[in-house]
Amino acid sequence: ERNKIYAEICEAKIGSEYFEEKIVQTISGAAKTKEVQCETITVAEKGTMVTPWDLGDSLDASGTEPAEAEPPESPAGKSSKSPTAEEQGEAGAVPSATASSITLAESAAPASSPEEQECHSGAILTSAKLQQDLVVMERILMENIFQPKLAVYRQIPVLIEPDVTSDTEEEGDEEEEDEDEEEETAEAAESPAEGAGPRLELLWSYGCDLTRGHSVSSMAWNKANPDLLAVGYREFLSRDQRKGLACCWSLKNPMWPERIFRCDHGVTAVDFSLARPYLLAVGTASGRVAIYDVRSRQDSALLDSSASLNKHKGPVWQLRWVEQNRGAAAGDKEERLMCISGDGRVTQWFIQQRLDCSDVMQIKRTESEKKKLPGERERKSEGPISQQAAGMCFDFHPEDADIFLAGTEEGHIYCCSCSGKEQILGTYRGHEGPVYKVAWNPASTNMFLSCSADWSILLWHRDSHSPLLTFTSVTAFVHDIKWTPQSALMFAAVNEKRVEIWDLSVSIFDPVLSCAASPEGNLSSLLFARNTECLLLGDSYGQVGVWQLHSLAVPSTDQVWLCSQGLDSFP
Repeated sequence: ERNKIYAEICEAKIGSEYFEEKIVQTISGAAKTKEVQCETITVAEKGTMVTPWDLGDSLDASGTEPAEAEPPESPAGKSSKSPTAEEQGEAGAVPSATASSITLAESAAPASSPEEQECHSGAILTSAKLQQDLVVMERILMENIFQPKLAVYRQIPVLIEPDVTSDTEEEGDEEEEDEDEEEETAEAAESPAEGAGPRLELLWSYGCDLTRGHSVSSMAWNKANPDLLAVGYREFLSRDQRKGLACCWSLKNPMWPERIFRCDHGVTAVDFSLARPYLLAVGTASGRVAIYDVRSRQDSALLDSSASLNKHKGPVWQLRWVEQNRGAAAGDKEERLMCISGDGRVTQWFIQQRLDCSDVMQIKRTESEKKKLPGERERKSEGPISQQAAGMCFDFHPEDADIFLAGTEEGHIYCCSCSGKEQILGTYRGHEGPVYKVAWNPASTNMFLSCSADWSILLWHRDSHSPLLTFTSVTAFVHDIKWTPQSALMFAAVNEKRVEIWDLSVSIFDPVLSCAASPEGNLSSLLFARNTECLLLGDSYGQVGVWQLHSLAVPSTDQVWLCSQGLDSFP
């Protein structure tokens, strides 16, 4: 381009009187010789001889049918058997054109069409062996990515890969490490109390594009495999109801579920069977109850309540597999599937050729106790639209499977019995909104917790119909509560934005830990991990975060005993 510009300038200057043409000799640089050293390239000649008979034998062995063509007969009327060495030598005297034409004709016969090649490629891609190999490769990749986090979760040492560096780099790294240690020491000296209290650390989150936009409604661990987690997803967008999902997640792959079961309506409850851990019960917002076999990769349900005449007409808010004593003397136990629904029914489901149920009880509405103001006339009691109270949650007694608590939409809690004439043993009134969860204390079996949409958590004693303690920290719905497996005096709760951990041995006014654990959506459910100090939090964005609990002081046995005695004697 510069030469072109120079030529244009010269052409423009030819007619000028100031232009004079001269010749200048430029010095050419000396030639340089470069030598490149590489490994010796070895060359080997290999060859093989293929006859039409070899092609025919290989096609017969592979089972491919060659094109219909009669083999050419020899001019001497000999049989078409494989020739001997002499015959092959004579065949070598055949003209090259004739031999090549015969070879091309024979090799053209077994050529496969593009459609057959595509079918063969598809068979390879859909083969079970390739699928298994891909699963193994995926497991290896996930193990490499999440190894430090999984080691912390399983409470085993974290593997650190050694850094291979040169001497110069090592000296520089040592200087940087010394500087970093000095800075950390200075920071620790400035803030010695930092990190002393309990805190949460996010390890990873179960989530993918498939679950994004759904709300986590329920979670349940598998009873036999502590690494397998079932999560139910539902979503309500204005008046439209999107389809739900029930996914089984494994620690071996936190980025994609092992099983995906699609439902026509939002999934509201999930639970694994104890006697048959491969059975997963799923309840939906339409009242449907389905049982899936997680051993199968099919999306269809093993049993379904759609054909049942007694199916629920409201959302199945909670379901659970419960062990039932069938013979007290023999100690024989059987398992039953219990459900509570928005139609006011608590049902027991039977697994036979089809899924059918019977009503354990129907929750009736009760009038709220309102004091009559002086001078106020007595009004006629207006009949409710429905005689049944919508059931929201339940929890079975840890020692007696025939006794359970049932929370309702009107804010009442009922202590019920599955056997006997009196089904309702007691009524607990204290909430002003729907009761979202109830939970028996696994150690002190006379105590239980309840949370509600009225922003409060109440602690109850079975023999007292008024709450012992009320816990309120923020003005937000409390969606879920769970007693911690470490202590009988500690429990966790989630409201819309924060997760809280309360320790009754420390304070009954403020939680020992309050953390905003979902920056993208509202928290909706929680679950404690098994055999490790971790907490699982589900949100409205479709993520299930696995959080590690650090520096959480567990009350001593004496403190638990003293507090339990004080609470038992409270009423």
